[in-house]
Amino acid sequence: MIWQFSWLLLAATVQAASLSLQSPRFTISASDATQLRSDTLSLTKKPEPLTLGATDTLKLTFQITESDEGKGVQPHQTFLRFYDKESGEEGIQPVRVTPGGKAKFELNMMRPPASIPPTTHNPLEVSLILGSFVHAPAQYDLFDLYIPASQTPAEHPDEASFHVLPAIKHTFRPEQKSPPQFISAVSAAACTVALARVNRIGWSKIGVRVPKLFSLSIVPFTALLGAFEVLLVWYWVDLKLGQVLLYGGILAIPTVFAGKQALYATGEWRAGRK
Repeated sequence: MIWQFSWLLLAATVQAASLSLQSPRFTISASDATQLRSDTLSLTKKPEPLTLGATDTLKLTFQITESDEGKGVQPHQTFLRFYDKESGEEGIQPVRVTPGGKAKFELNMMRPPASIPPTTHNPLEVSLILGSFVHAPAQYDLFDLYIPASQTPAEHPDEASFHVLPAIKHTFRPEQKSPPQFISAVSAAACTVALARVNRIGWSKIGVRVPKLFSLSIVPFTALLGAFEVLLVWYWVDLKLGQVLLYGGILAIPTVFAGKQALYATGEWRAGRK
């Protein structure tokens, strides 16, 4: 029972402990180290707004102590918050604190940190935020700060790719019109007749003889070659390319075997074995 009571007393003591600021002070210097303004900060009333030029430097010093004992402590987290009330933009800058609670922050406008939010003509509200595991958190509104307006950042080469682009409208050419199937069939027949006549005339002039053309070993191969010719005519008249490839692939299988048989039979005839 006594042990539990001691833990409750310790928890109440820790909860009661709070953090406070001692000797908060700011100094504004020009680029040649000339001191433009320096004053002690009040934790109950903001001073007149601070103004920094493009080459000025702001230095802020303070010490963090326990409000009860006045002993310097090092919080677990210490931040300066720069807040633009008009735009809602804010930036957080961590501040280093020594084990004794002393802290120093420097803002050089010639090399401003990336945490400073984009600025216009509005002042930034600067506040100090303290966080600790053993003390109550604290926040102090320090002052309002005018700094030079941010320059417009250069546009990235790929900036346009991250915005909504106009809808792409395609204009397709009208589908090519095919002649009626009857006309195609007549044209194919005329070409076939003309080709047959040219072959007949050529054979008659050259005197080519194929005595075994209609033998049982040659006819299947000849018929399958004729089937390929019919397929090409059919493609011209009605079929699509995918259908021609499908049917041609099916015809190619028996044509290969029939062709091998025809070549074997021809070799036998030329060797005089048949």
